[in-house]
Amino acid sequence: MRIMALNHTFVRDIDAELERRRLERLRSYASPGTIIEGDYPDDLGGSEVLHHLRKTKTLSGLHHILGTPALVKKILEAERGGFDAVVQIDAFDPGVEAARLAVRIPVVGLLRASCAFAATLCDRFAITVPVQSYIPYVWRMVETYRMAHFITGIRVIDLFEVGDLSKFHDAILERTVAVTRELVAGGAQALVPLATRLIPEAVSPDEVEREVGIPVVNTQAVGIRFAELMVSSKTVHSQTAYPWAPGLGPEALSNRAVRS
Repeated sequence: MRIMALNHTFVRDIDAELERRRLERLRSYASPGTIIEGDYPDDLGGSEVLHHLRKTKTLSGLHHILGTPALVKKILEAERGGFDAVVQIDAFDPGVEAARLAVRIPVVGLLRASCAFAATLCDRFAITVPVQSYIPYVWRMVETYRMAHFITGIRVIDLFEVGDLSKFHDAILERTVAVTRELVAGGAQALVPLATRLIPEAVSPDEVEREVGIPVVNTQAVGIRFAELMVSSKTVHSQTAYPWAPGLGPEALSNRAVRS
């Protein structure tokens, strides 16, 4: 089984060592024999928008919307290249819904898969996000996924920088524990932490779970295992829900020629 672990942007803001550790961690979540290969979408535009949103810490989902054509193109290439599934390793599911309309291999988004997983662990769960601007974006997504009634609240960790965040381990852990305890007091019975660069990359879900006493979902582990389940059971997203027109190639996503 061969699964592509797809980043959400072509911007490579980490060094080779962190890239190696990230891929090694992703591979540790897979079953023996599963091949996990990392990849990035092409630059089809929008990089200035991402840079601006990061600089102002106003990550509202606009960068994900503008990056969707490049993500769909890469997922079409994955299908053509023989991958059995694609996991979008950013926790906000960029490009996933659109790509499901373009391919007939499993395309897994961490947010949707993790919400479904959390709903089997408890009656109500909470979500954390890295910055305030993500809150309305995530609420819209969980409403679309019909999962809002499971969610007690979405709270902000308010810790986000580019690059390697492991140097902020203690601060991320302390803040996440404090916020999660407040969510538990409000009725949360499990936690889905969004922003994989915080959890599980900089802080292990187990570290938070030991402090707060409720399950803390490892979103990337869930995504990879969910993809494995779909491939091994020969299950793909419903064509009734995601109508598909065969014959679409990745070149169609970057062909700027004018056709009469």
